[in-house]
Amino acid sequence: MTNVLGIDGGGTKTVAVLMNQTGQLLGAGDGGPSNYQSAGIETARYSLEWAILQATQNNKEPVKAICLGLAGVGRPEDLSVVRNLLEEVIHNTPSVPWSLQPNTVVICSDSAIALTGGVGHSAGIVAIAGTGSIVFGQNSQGLTKRSGGWGYLLGDEGGGYNIAIRGLQAALRAYDGRGLPTILVEEFQQELQIDSLEDLVKLVYRSGWKVKEIAALTPIVDRAAAKGDAVANTIIDGAVEELALATRAVSSALFSSQEKFEIVTMGGIWHGESHLRDRFETKIKAIAPLAQVIWPRHQPASGAALLAFAALGQYPQL
Repeated sequence: MTNVLGIDGGGTKTVAVLMNQTGQLLGAGDGGPSNYQSAGIETARYSLEWAILQATQNNKEPVKAICLGLAGVGRPEDLSVVRNLLEEVIHNTPSVPWSLQPNTVVICSDSAIALTGGVGHSAGIVAIAGTGSIVFGQNSQGLTKRSGGWGYLLGDEGGGYNIAIRGLQAALRAYDGRGLPTILVEEFQQELQIDSLEDLVKLVYRSGWKVKEIAALTPIVDRAAAKGDAVANTIIDGAVEELALATRAVSSALFSSQEKFEIVTMGGIWHGESHLRDRFETKIKAIAPLAQVIWPRHQPASGAALLAFAALGQYPQL
């Protein structure tokens, strides 16, 4: 029996799954962050070791391939760092029956495993909208294309931070009399339990709010849009437009207008009350009439396992 490990490593947590060639899940584990650029090498190594040990604790069969889909892996130098990191992980986990070859170690971006897990194979598009946003695709010829994912300072339009910061700015403009009236003023005050929007200065600047704290305010904008607030709806429409633009950039580079393919939506932004996903699907129908927008079929870690099997020349069905 052939067993492989799939790893989904991000900035907040790491998920590992052990799978056999029939697609059966044999074990799973999770750990802390494994984005070495943000968490550091030592933290990333510990997170990977812990997740892998949990996933393999009842396994005696050789682990013949591994795929690490990691956030922050996009440059050639990243691959070298992660390979060295994996060597340390293997050395520190002698209880795992490792049986790897250089060609059965796959290192790729978290977007690649999200796509493979989401659609169940490697051809299609994944539109990820969480705190940030990125659209990634691959066609049947193996060509890839990404759009977005530049971080909150340079891009990430359509992601939670972008929606939330635009909502805060719109509320402050209304409060000042520089912008259109919006219920976002009252919604932010109520949710944050502040008497005035002027208290935002203390919260955001003096309390040292960062990206995640601001992105956590996205549901306020989403709910205001669902209630019919025109300003909030303009923000949601802007997010939809940006996500559709990124998807069009990817789809036009990889697929012809006559091809059928799937677009899997992943991330918390797609689950809001304002029907953002429905609006996105309407935009997509105009861009790529034969494309189908779907929810994820499997988790990204399972996508990593499928890519590990592909390195062995095997393609199990999940």
